[in-house]
Amino acid sequence: RMYEQLTKICPGVEEYRIYYAQSTYKAGLYADAQKAASLIESENNFFRVKKLQAAIAYEQEETTQTKSFLDKCYANDADVISLQGCVLYKEGNYAGALAKFQEAMNALGYKLDLAYNVAVCYYKMEQYENAQKYIGEIIEKGIHEHPELNIGSAGAEVRSVGNSQVLKETSLIESFNLKSAILWMTKNPQGAKEALKDMPPRSDEELDPVTLHNTALVNMDTDPSGGFKKFNYLLQTPPFPPETFQNILLYFCKYQYFDLAADVLAENTHLSYKYLSQQSQTLYDFLDGMITAQTSPAEAYQKFDQLATRHIDVLRKLTKRIQDAKQQHDKSAVTAAYKAYSDALEEYVPVLMAQAKIYWDTENYPMVEKIFRASADFCAENETWKLNVAHVFFMQENKFQNSIRYYEPVVDAHAEKILNCSAIVLANLCVSYIMSSLNEKAEEVMRRLEHEEEKLMQEDPDKQPLHLCIVNLVIGTLYCSKGNFEFGISRIIKSLEPYHRKIMSDTWFYAKRCFLALAMSLAKHMVMLKDQTFDEILAFFDQADLHGGKIPAHIHPDPSKQDASSKNTVRWEARQLKRLYLQLRD
Repeated sequence: RMYEQLTKICPGVEEYRIYYAQSTYKAGLYADAQKAASLIESENNFFRVKKLQAAIAYEQEETTQTKSFLDKCYANDADVISLQGCVLYKEGNYAGALAKFQEAMNALGYKLDLAYNVAVCYYKMEQYENAQKYIGEIIEKGIHEHPELNIGSAGAEVRSVGNSQVLKETSLIESFNLKSAILWMTKNPQGAKEALKDMPPRSDEELDPVTLHNTALVNMDTDPSGGFKKFNYLLQTPPFPPETFQNILLYFCKYQYFDLAADVLAENTHLSYKYLSQQSQTLYDFLDGMITAQTSPAEAYQKFDQLATRHIDVLRKLTKRIQDAKQQHDKSAVTAAYKAYSDALEEYVPVLMAQAKIYWDTENYPMVEKIFRASADFCAENETWKLNVAHVFFMQENKFQNSIRYYEPVVDAHAEKILNCSAIVLANLCVSYIMSSLNEKAEEVMRRLEHEEEKLMQEDPDKQPLHLCIVNLVIGTLYCSKGNFEFGISRIIKSLEPYHRKIMSDTWFYAKRCFLALAMSLAKHMVMLKDQTFDEILAFFDQADLHGGKIPAHIHPDPSKQDASSKNTVRWEARQLKRLYLQLRD
């Protein structure tokens, strides 16, 4: 406003008009800034104005116009070179952008913003080690030169440093976000969370859109409701990272909030066109199929089938490209072709799984197996595919040998740290061993689990591994479903020892199903129980009563709708079950 007034008081002073255009640009008023800059026609400031106009056009995402302005600037100007790098980056030419940023850094010396730009280019080129090198330099510089920013003070009670000019000039927020992104992409979610916590402390209201988005993303596994709130807030208060729109839709589908996903698509058609139709039509088709599957599975199957056909065509072309590169003995071309094939396969597998899930939900497992067999030429080495094939064989209950063949390599891959393997995989493998009369192998797996859990508990008493608990629950449930209630129930009770640690909402849910199934069989006089078994069951209910007073029996997905009454506790349900079993015994 001050410069605007000065331009009116002193219309002949061109510097004021330039400063006014620059200040409106810095304030994000790009249309006003471009208008003000276009009125400056002096030859003395020609290149200065063109450079400013190029920067404004870039922020308005007018790439062609940006190039036009840059063509009129000094080619050797470091700022021009840097802006040329930004244009190349936006066009997806990351190698070209990297060269420009490095050229600008050579001309200007070490600049934090340029170092960050170099790191981003390496990140986009998936050269993560090089990216982390530059990020590490920026963070180290911030730690040494700005101790007042409290870098790495996670967990301590410190004041917010605010969004100061000093913080902006350090490029620390951008660097920590990029570090978190790299750790997330390299399958280290815990490291990604810690990187965000190490940022200079700010209040939630002060977080920038990228940090807010990344915080939501890395915490979706533990706080999905909080993540959805952050995503929704970002959509309602642009600008926001482009990934926000795609991620909220994908997570709505992951947590089966398909109605909400449909609402977001319907209410944001402009975003659907910009971020899906224009940039990722296959993702739009995938989401459309996921939503359609809830009301019309047959129609959704056709959509997935058409989408899968397109993916397979791409995979076939890439297979041919790999073969051609090998024949020409071009190592770089082979590497690039394999990378493209791997990326294409990662896009195809979710479509295949969604297509198979339509039959899985109707328990038509032979048809699921048929779909997987048809895709074996492309997916045979994919870990997700192999694991789901194992699950399909397991569910058919007459192909346990086949399921063992696929489960065993997954477990063997975690031989040194078996607790890193999925508990359900271990449970299904043990059940497959038992059903194939390979009980010794099942016992061996369980002994390894027990040893590893004891070792972990000694190292960190606060940790509570549940792998052995889940395996015993699954085995116990299996025996109960086969009518061998005495052995099955004994496994269920054993799985929850020690009770004060392992009785929780999820474990209680699966345990009580077996007790209810046994109660139904007893009521129908289909089974007889020994007095000793009755005593063990009643003693277990007493323990559940003792330790379950504050444990909810059912957790609502929406915390605001959670039933907090005394009837929604493990204690209340254990008492009801004990009363039922006392009546059955009498």
